[in-house]
Order: sequence, then C-alpha cells, then structure tokens
Amino acid sequence: MDFTIPASIKSFLDEIDAFIDSDIRPLEAEDDNIRFFDHRREDARTDWDRDGLPNEAWESLLAEAKRRAIAAGIFSYPFPIEHGGRDGSNLGMAIIREHLAVKGLGLHNDLQNEHSIVGNNIGLLLMLQYGTEAQKADWLPGLKSATKGFAFGVTEPDHGSDATHMESTAVREGDEWVINGVKTWNTGVHKAHSDMVMARSSGEAGDAHGITAFLVPMDAPGVEVEEYLWTFNMPSDHARVRFTNVRVPHDSIFGGEARGLQVVQHFFNENRIRQAASSLGAAQYCVNESVAYAQERKPFGKPLASNQAIQFPLVDLQARCEMLRALIHKTARLMDEQGAFSVSDKVSICNYQANRLCCEAADTAMQVHGGIGYSRYKPFEHIYRHHRRYRITEGSDEIQMRRVAGYLFGYMKQRKPKGVE
Repeated sequence: MDFTIPASIKSFLDEIDAFIDSDIRPLEAEDDNIRFFDHRREDARTDWDRDGLPNEAWESLLAEAKRRAIAAGIFSYPFPIEHGGRDGSNLGMAIIREHLAVKGLGLHNDLQNEHSIVGNNIGLLLMLQYGTEAQKADWLPGLKSATKGFAFGVTEPDHGSDATHMESTAVREGDEWVINGVKTWNTGVHKAHSDMVMARSSGEAGDAHGITAFLVPMDAPGVEVEEYLWTFNMPSDHARVRFTNVRVPHDSIFGGEARGLQVVQHFFNENRIRQAASSLGAAQYCVNESVAYAQERKPFGKPLASNQAIQFPLVDLQARCEMLRALIHKTARLMDEQGAFSVSDKVSICNYQANRLCCEAADTAMQVHGGIGYSRYKPFEHIYRHHRRYRITEGSDEIQMRRVAGYLFGYMKQRKPKGVE
C-alpha cells in the first residue's frame, strides 16, 4: 500500500494554511477574540443566563469564520463538484481533520462545537444520498451556505446505545404522521431549522426495521425544548426535547419509511472516521507540546527530557499515534473504494482507540507540564474535557468494541450493519 499523501490533498493543505494565515489569524486578533481560546475561553463562550448555551458573540465569530471559508472555497471541500465542492474523499477529510487539530486551539478548528473551516457537513452528504428531489430543492442551498441545518434526534432518556428499543412513536393518520416521544442529547436544536427525529413507525422493540426518520421543524406545534444539559465542557447545546402529538406531512420522511436506522448508521460511519482523525491530531498536539516543554524545562539543572520517566510515556504515545494514523488512512481509503459500510469494524477500532489515545495524551501532557499544565493557561484540560465526551457519544467505547466483536466472531456482516439494507 502506498502511504504517500496524494498530491492533491497536500496542495489543499497548503491552501488551508495560507487561508488561516491570511484570514483566520487576523480575525482571531480582532476585538480581543483571542479570549475565546485562551484561559478565558469557557466563560467567554457561555451564556450563563441562557441555560449555558453558546453566546451570540461566540456564535457570530464562528459564523464569520465559516463565511470567509465558504468565500475562499475552503469550507466546501467534501462537497461534490456539482455542488461547489472538490469531491473531497474520506481519506482527504481524515488527513485534513488531523492537520487542523494538530495545530491546537483556534478559530480554524474548534473542539467544543466541532466548528471547522473545512466543513464536516454530513447533513449535506446525507441529503444528497437519501433526500427526495423536493427535499434537496428545499435544503441544499442552505446546507451548502451553512445557513440552514438539521439536528439529529436519536438518543432518548432511557435508550442510548440501544437505539432500536426507542420509545418515540410515529403513527400515520391520512397524509400526516403523529409523533410522540422525548429525545435527549439532541445537539444544536437552538440553531437548527429542523430536527431529524427517529421514531418507531412499525415493528417491535429491538427490530432494526421499522424506525423512520422525519424532518420535523423546530417551530412545529408540540415541539418543546425542556432543558439544555450542562456538561463537563461548557457551553452546551445538548437539549432534551419533547414531542407531543407533533403532526408532520408524509413527505417529511427522510430516507424512506421504516429505513431510518440506515441513515443513522451512514451518519455514524462517516462521522466516526473523521472524528477519530481529529482525536489523533489533538493527541499528536499534546505529544508535540510535551516534548518541546520537556526539552526546555530544566529542574535540578538538567532538561526534564533527560528523565526516562518523562521519555517513556511520550514514546509510547508517539508509537500509538503512528500506528493509529496508518489504520485511519487505510480505513478511510477503503471507505472511498468500497463504500461507507465496507469496513465498519475498522471504523470502530479507529474511533475508540483514537478517543482513548487523546484522553491519555492530554492527561500525560498535564503531568509533564506540571502546575501550568493543569491550569487553563494551557489547552490540555480543554482537550481532555472535550474528547472525553467521545468515549460515550456516537457510540461508547463498549459499543464500538461490541461492534468489532460482532464482525470478528461472525455475528455481524461486514457490509450490512444493523438496519442497513
């Protein structure tokens, strides 16, 4: 296998770096915007009087960065050419996500809300794959310009990893569907036009078939945001949303009746490999910063780096970064060649291993840096708090390992995860 990064991706990385220098760094320097990234970051970003949501100043800054990235043709990299993109591949996105994360905190690629100057616009890719022609006409302009989007309502208060046992229901009445249920950890609904709500429309609890995805407008009668859930890393835009006799037309179904789980599985596979690459990049940043600090710091008159107690943990982390990078690139390339569901076991391995690695790298970086590493004057605590989340969300470590075991022991088919037809 050729491990060389393709020339087209290398060239785009250079274009990204030039754009960051010309447009993003100056924006960070304006109006004390650096407060969103230095030791004041959590307080600067959070509207404590509005349920802990991101405040308007922070979200306006992110929107401006995104607007500049769209104008420069950077944001739309993964979009098809006919939709203003560059036909970006899974391999390309994995390399880019690591490249941005290894730079550390900044407006180019924020950790707390997954903002990036290169759009991880899974919503647009799903719309192209599963949307009806009418849905595409309605949604694609806003998705491409990042002015309209939808959230994902999958998890429920009593059902997280066991999504096929969800209690939300959808009952057809004529040309309408009536939806009832509660979703939690429903991220981004404060800005979303609609929520893609998964609800059981047929079958029994535990059945993969029979769950339908509905695009439900957030202003529809019966939709109520009950609470925004405060988390380890603030601000938080994770909501608990109740749906009470919410009526939507039949054409609000997304991806086909009873086939909603396939949409979710597609979303997870695409997102997990990219998120794994981000975790790898953040882990590599922690290693790089720790090595540099250990060479500069001289307790007892000699470099901290001369101590094997400092060297060996960082050597181990570097070895794991190198091995994981090779697997992420291999997995992303296979997804490009064989389809999103072709290597689901490897996607899961990359995901849970990368998230563990990042948390361990951030913790080690704090230890190597000592007191200043524990403080908010360094970004390691922020990296840890953010990436610790990924060991639970979008498939916990245990669920990822269970998925790998399913393929390893023959209980699952490689090209057919649960709910995929």
